[in-house]
Amino acid sequence: MPSLLSCPGGLIVIGVIYLFSVNIKSEIWTNGVSDVQFGRLGSRVTLTCGGSLGGSPVEWRLNGSSVQPWQAQISEGSLTLLNATHSMEGNYSCHDERGTLLQTIKLRLGHQPYFVHISCRVPNHNKINCSWTPTKTTHLPTRYISSFSTNAGVVEPCEQDFNRENECSITDPPLWAPKLLVNITEINPLGSNSTIFRGDYHQLLKPDPPEDVTVVQVDGQPTQLLVQWKYPESWPDEMTGAFPLKFLLRYRPIGSSFWSALETEENSSLRIMDALAGHLHQIQVKAQDALNNYSQWSEWSHVVEARPWTESWDEPTEEPFGIPSVKSFPVRATDKSPDSSADQNGSLGLLVLVGLFLAIIVAVLLTIIALLWVRQKKQDIVKNQELSSMVKMKSIPI
Repeated sequence: MPSLLSCPGGLIVIGVIYLFSVNIKSEIWTNGVSDVQFGRLGSRVTLTCGGSLGGSPVEWRLNGSSVQPWQAQISEGSLTLLNATHSMEGNYSCHDERGTLLQTIKLRLGHQPYFVHISCRVPNHNKINCSWTPTKTTHLPTRYISSFSTNAGVVEPCEQDFNRENECSITDPPLWAPKLLVNITEINPLGSNSTIFRGDYHQLLKPDPPEDVTVVQVDGQPTQLLVQWKYPESWPDEMTGAFPLKFLLRYRPIGSSFWSALETEENSSLRIMDALAGHLHQIQVKAQDALNNYSQWSEWSHVVEARPWTESWDEPTEEPFGIPSVKSFPVRATDKSPDSSADQNGSLGLLVLVGLFLAIIVAVLLTIIALLWVRQKKQDIVKNQELSSMVKMKSIPI
């Protein structure tokens, strides 16, 4: 977290940066065009008509229109804005009694420099990268001065890359001085303000994730997977001898919420011995400095997916002598491939068709049963009527 420090190293940084910023301020802002004036929002801003004679009345205009009395006070050729707002920015001009133009002043309003948020990361032992973001918008042209110091208190510039906004880098920092102070000074026409970041070089060390993670099947082993990777590109080869990395591998079958883990030092491959046979697995790897327990683990590498070897039912073919029994297995990213999505969509469509067919059969059967029941009901009614008629005929006297 950025903080102001009272330690000697921090005071040295502040003092040097303060002197440096004052010089730059005078060179950049006060040597600019004379008719540009900067003011602070919410304050009283006074504009002076340089071409007027002492005591002579002048007329002030803003963008060609007269300045309203309720917006400002005019006294002896000066215009004072009582409560500067963005609506008061623009081109001011002062004129004598005849309307002759005496001077033009472009007014820009904003805020004084404020603290910035600084973050630093150490991808290897040879470089420190720092970046910062403003915590307050000043609405004015702004520049930054970046520097750093260590336990020795020597202030050195943090080199800025002008192609990357608000970033600087420290090359070959002293390993024997783990304490790091980074100063970022924000400068604009209204002043300057410094923010100090304090960190421990060893604790900030965080390698980039391992690269080119690949997985291959082990022929004849349905529970094994061979995982291979490379050191991150930001960790140079000449550094691996003196500063090796250790790696942590995690894996799980798809559908499980529990990860299994394996750890290795210096090696760039591991063999999973207890993979779930026939199931697709997710694999990730991350790295840490093997000699610095205070350093941070890298982020996890991208997820790769692979399935262990499964027995093939194809006719066996003779392999040329001398070829190893490990074969590459296609690895896919986390997102499902178009083929698997098409198979799933086809299966789903087949299930829907079968369901519709069964529903139609059930509806037809129910209709037939209903028709038979209605027919039987009618036949019963006819029989009852016939029986009633026969009884009536028998009861009539002959």
